[in-house]
Amino acid sequence: MIDDATLELVRNALLMAIIISAPVLISGVAIGLVISILQSVTQIQEQTLTMVPKIIVMTLVAIILLPWIVMQLIDFSREMFFLF
Repeated sequence: MIDDATLELVRNALLMAIIISAPVLISGVAIGLVISILQSVTQIQEQTLTMVPKIIVMTLVAIILLPWIVMQLIDFSREMFFLF
């Protein structure tokens, strides 16, 4: 049978993964929406026009939030070491 501590560990790990990935994914969705609206207005249907800005924005957001991400992971690691 699965131990309660194991379930709590998995739950915390999945929650941390969602919290860390959310800002990058939300920025990708937002820029994709803006580019899609611009494509609809101008009737330009170029696939690279959507992918390149998304990659650039998501990379910049990840770089800008890197200190926050590292602190979140350090706190999570400390919590896991003291939990067990």
